[in-house]
Amino acid sequence: MKITKKSIAIIGSGLVGSLLAIYLKQYGHKITVFDRRPDIRNINFSGRSINLAMSNRGWKALREVGIEDEIRKIGIPLDKRAMHVVGKEEYFQKYGKEGEAIWSISRGVLNKRMIDLAEQAGVDFRFNEKVWDVNLPEAKIYTGESEKSEWKAYDHDLIFGCDGAFSRVRHKMQRRSRFDYSQDFIDVGYKELSIPPNEDGSHKLDKNSFHIWPRGRFMLIAMPNLDGSFTCTLFMPFEGEISFESIKTKKEALSFFKEHFPNVRKDIENLTEDFFKNPTSAMVTMKCYPWTYWDKVALVGDSAHAVVPFYGQGMNAGFEDIYVLNSMINKYGNDWESIFQEYQKERKPNADAIAELSYRNFMEMSSKTANPEFLLQKKIEKRFASKYPDKWIPVYSRVTFSERPYAEALAVGDKQEKIMQEVMQLENIDKEWDSKEVEEKILSLL
Repeated sequence: MKITKKSIAIIGSGLVGSLLAIYLKQYGHKITVFDRRPDIRNINFSGRSINLAMSNRGWKALREVGIEDEIRKIGIPLDKRAMHVVGKEEYFQKYGKEGEAIWSISRGVLNKRMIDLAEQAGVDFRFNEKVWDVNLPEAKIYTGESEKSEWKAYDHDLIFGCDGAFSRVRHKMQRRSRFDYSQDFIDVGYKELSIPPNEDGSHKLDKNSFHIWPRGRFMLIAMPNLDGSFTCTLFMPFEGEISFESIKTKKEALSFFKEHFPNVRKDIENLTEDFFKNPTSAMVTMKCYPWTYWDKVALVGDSAHAVVPFYGQGMNAGFEDIYVLNSMINKYGNDWESIFQEYQKERKPNADAIAELSYRNFMEMSSKTANPEFLLQKKIEKRFASKYPDKWIPVYSRVTFSERPYAEALAVGDKQEKIMQEVMQLENIDKEWDSKEVEEKILSLL
């Protein structure tokens, strides 16, 4: 099928915008990426990043355009969680089957690499160019210094909004009749901290683990970087007894880290300095529909469906959007209206499902991972899954190590949870958990 070459504007040079540019460029379109921020390749990355966890969906999207091997060079595989529970030795929980791992990649390093690859493919980037308005029917964008300054107009055939949870492009679409939109902030914020490498450049904690310090209402996580450091993220309520608001002085911060995270005490100076230096950021779930306007404009990634980061799927979901969009282009060729219609129909239920799963995982990671009953339930599920892999795939594996729809993972997960609730009611379950009786109970409920 002969593809008619178009002039396409992509708003946002983040991970989704730069990958989409690489995808669309392969059809010979003229691609211009606009970003209000400076080129991140020339600046120090500010402390506002949670390291990315690349999983199967993300790799699949990178494989399709031939850059998977290039990106694997900048990641570290993590095949397990390392749990740091108060009063217990550090212990490990394997993520999946042998060979299954998520990959820790620094957001800044990945974004820089993707922009390089897009430029090599012939994509034109315009940094420090702020988009203030969009004419949807004519696919026109207006850029300028400020909202009040003189604007410059650019004509395009198509526009893609990849400009994040607070998207300008979506903001314009929101003014249309029958456009559904909701945003929901959680009362927990996050702050980036770091643990530097040992003097010889090695990692201070196990480098192939995703480290979690679950503390009920708050938690710390750490993911490794190639230079031997760890990017840590502290999740904590904004207000309340133990909260970002309640820690005002260096002394208070020191005693907070000492009391709650004793095994990172050596790095307490570093953590405390980062605590006051780096911003506290909010987390939002954002939903909207429709994601497209005629055959002119489409939203991709966070601008269509921002999720909280507790499943590590924000980037993976955005990359999967692009993969699906591309399969629609292969199906419909130049019929952009059909491409957009099918793309949003297929992706919307899955975006809603991963939003729900991410929110639930937040509840699970912060409060349940240290709960003995929850851990027992997970142990029973794990044993059953390893014995009957065709009958029981845990939700985490369905989301992270498979490419089946998120909506399916959510539905199957709800059924499994119902079964496990019954199983956990069995008498002496804590002693009989690995018995034939428990196994047969699960089989009968399935």
